[in-house]
Amino acid sequence: MTTHAADARRFFDSRGYTGPQIHNQNPVHLLEKPTRDRIITSYYWQEQCFAINEATLCDRAAAMTFIGGTYGQQKPSPFLCLTMKLLQLMPRRDIVLEYLNQTELKYLSALAAFYVRLTFDSKDVFQTLEPLLADYRKLRRRTRDGGYSLTYMDQFVDDLLTKDRVCGTSLWKLPQRTILEDLGQLEVRESPLGEELDEIDNDEDDVVETGRRGSSTPNGHGSAVDYSESEG
Repeated sequence: MTTHAADARRFFDSRGYTGPQIHNQNPVHLLEKPTRDRIITSYYWQEQCFAINEATLCDRAAAMTFIGGTYGQQKPSPFLCLTMKLLQLMPRRDIVLEYLNQTELKYLSALAAFYVRLTFDSKDVFQTLEPLLADYRKLRRRTRDGGYSLTYMDQFVDDLLTKDRVCGTSLWKLPQRTILEDLGQLEVRESPLGEELDEIDNDEDDVVETGRRGSSTPNGHGSAVDYSESEG
């Protein structure tokens, strides 16, 4: 397996690199150098990531039980190792979308979402990931101290869209969505709760209007009473 690590180091060295680029750089350099160094010396990378392809990577993802970056004594998670393997493989877009949109392996979907955030351009990041904001599958996250916390797919995707660092990894700066809307690259996003919110607003307006009519109706609930018959 030391040969595998040596091959990885050569691939990660940009000197003389002539392969495909993402964001104008060697794809694996989308992960920081300390992270790459920890990955290629890890047991998981050397034992589980050797000679795998787009198909067998699914088997590794099926065995994952959490997302996360490094934990404990800076040990890289399988999630992070498989991210770097994807950066090596650079699968076709349709394969990435298949990873993302299948519903049986939630950690494969999370892995694909992370890869999309690292490699797609800003417009495609929003268009590809925003549908997952309606995905409420539970995910376990490994914390830096080695413990676990509970999160959800929609929260994880929201972090990818709004934060500059996720799973211990610095992400390239994603423009705000409103900027892309102003440039005409994206349509204004409508909340999936939009219709429900409109119904609530309409109900509140009806209540207010009913209250106003009631206040001007003689002897109506909450209205002033006509005392003319009782006078004298």
